[in-house]
Amino acid sequence: MSVPSISDLHGLIRDVPDFPKPGILFKDITPLLADARGLALAVELMTKPYRDMRIAAVASAESRGFIFGTSIARELSAGFIPIRKPGKLPAEVRQHEYVLEYGTDRLEIHADALQPGQRVLVADDLLATGGTVEACCKLVEDLGAVVVGVVVLIELESLGGRACLTEYPVHSVLQY
Repeated sequence: MSVPSISDLHGLIRDVPDFPKPGILFKDITPLLADARGLALAVELMTKPYRDMRIAAVASAESRGFIFGTSIARELSAGFIPIRKPGKLPAEVRQHEYVLEYGTDRLEIHADALQPGQRVLVADDLLATGGTVEACCKLVEDLGAVVVGVVVLIELESLGGRACLTEYPVHSVLQY
């Protein structure tokens, strides 16, 4: 049995045209998630650059970010901090509103989720325009923690998401 490669990971990403709306080419990660070797490689490649960085916690937004964030946190022996849509967290929250292509959205984090100075890695499945990941970084910083990096499985380079993340080192495994 051969060791899976980056090209194998590309082969596990399914293109779904016109989802969730006409003109969008959706990158579906469910075939990768269903493949044990592909999933293991994806998590390893997302984790590897941060192994020696003393990460205290990994923060991710729901829902696909949770899949990779918890796996990376486990690999780094770090905690996991969920960032959720409004009204989903039971205790006191901090929130950050951000601009989408057509309107705004908001994410929340528990007000006591992180301590000042904690080193945090922000993880997500996809970097597109960067709004969601940037909002996650701002929430982490609002609690006084330090974002030491951003890691994503897929980066859609043509959408320019890195441009709003220039304050942070960004690592992507797959680029389209």
